[in-house]
Amino acid sequence: MTASLIDGALISRHLLESLRPRLAALAVRGIKPGLAAILVGENPASEVYVRNKTRACSDLGLKSEVHRLNADCAEAELLGLVQRLNVEPSIHGVLLQLPLPPHLDADGITRKIVASKDVDGFSWENLGALVAGRPQLAPCTALGVMAMIDHEAIPLEGANAVVVGRSVAVGKPTALMLISRGATVTVCTSKTRDLARHTREADIVVVAVGKPATVTGEMLKPGAVVFDVGINRLPDGKITGDVDFASASLVASRITPVPGGVGRMTVAALIENTVRAAETLSVVV
Repeated sequence: MTASLIDGALISRHLLESLRPRLAALAVRGIKPGLAAILVGENPASEVYVRNKTRACSDLGLKSEVHRLNADCAEAELLGLVQRLNVEPSIHGVLLQLPLPPHLDADGITRKIVASKDVDGFSWENLGALVAGRPQLAPCTALGVMAMIDHEAIPLEGANAVVVGRSVAVGKPTALMLISRGATVTVCTSKTRDLARHTREADIVVVAVGKPATVTGEMLKPGAVVFDVGINRLPDGKITGDVDFASASLVASRITPVPGGVGRMTVAALIENTVRAAETLSVVV
């Protein structure tokens, strides 16, 4: 068996194009969704993500701002910027690019972004809504995985799913979304004993731990669908995921590549969250 690729570039384009009627409806009311990204210091991966976000905004006609602060900025300066963007009417989404320099309280600062503009979906209010089964603005990578599942028409009701990783950004929200759609979900961590015992029983495997070759082909059930969320740079400069693609693609029925898979969906989901925030805020106003 050779797995077919789940094309993140193609699916992300479909998702972005599907936003055009919603943007047109907002435009009739004089509303142009605005997204502000905050970058603290210099991080190559963050620069790439923000650049892709800016390009997607430009293609769809959204307003896009990038606010840059020095790596040694005071926490009060960053909080002041967040507070200004919270009340700026032309901005509907605020993105605080992580990681932050160690002297800054990333969790505390993230919580200062008002939930209605928290397009990353990390606020306690948005995460709580997801737990309650009433998602508002959910974490983007998890949304991206679910959009890929829907595009591929992968049945979830009654399916066995394993999520490897428990982060607030990916693992936990993905597990909650799968549960809400009727899947039976197991969440594994770096402390899980005999990880392969769990993954071999899964119809769907989502891997997001930040470690190359965490899951290999011999750890998969034949025909499983695999979503590789990891992005790791090897010593030779090559980019790889958390799944050993060579062996896994011989066992799985479908698999996401790295790069070109889930990562492309994160930006698309961020833009969709910004449009959703604009729609919601315009109703409130």
